[in-house]
Amino acid sequence: MSRLSEQILAYAERQPEGAPISAKSLLHLGNRAAVDQALSRLVERGQLVRAGRGVYLRPITSRFGTRAPSVEQAVEALAAQRGEVIVSNGAAAANALGLTTQVPVRSVYLTSGRSRKMSLGKQVVELRHAPRWQLTLGSRPAGEAVRALAWLGPDKAEEALKALKRKMPPGVFGELVAAAPQLPTWLARSVGKAAYG
Repeated sequence: MSRLSEQILAYAERQPEGAPISAKSLLHLGNRAAVDQALSRLVERGQLVRAGRGVYLRPITSRFGTRAPSVEQAVEALAAQRGEVIVSNGAAAANALGLTTQVPVRSVYLTSGRSRKMSLGKQVVELRHAPRWQLTLGSRPAGEAVRALAWLGPDKAEEALKALKRKMPPGVFGELVAAAPQLPTWLARSVGKAAYG
């Protein structure tokens, strides 16, 4: 193994689980062409996983074998590295809040960045660009509620809001009400009816 590949592996091992590694973060070790070539070799050997275009992850080795990092950790690290907001989609949020019993089969996240796919071992994670209002409150419980309501749509939003008002602590529901001006008209109207109704 070349010295550059060893340096890249040493760098990768110092990173927390799921932390994305990009060629740009390794330019202190060598020129871009050499770094790209070393990354490709490490992927071929199974010492790194190519998660997407220009994004690499260190596989996790345990007594049960080697696996890709957890989806949640990889998505959190990618958001931090790229400066994007990345949050669970509306179906997952609705399920987490108990508004639906449907369990999402695919891993889909909403992002302020461009739409793309990330491969984590055999699992494909889809990152979909979302409008700003769906990302308004980030990963906070009120933000989960916004995405769940957007996923449920105008027909089911009022009923869901009644359930959320009963379930959520007053401060969290208040945060949702305070965000109403940033939401589309149909959703802002439903939130207002549930709050002041």
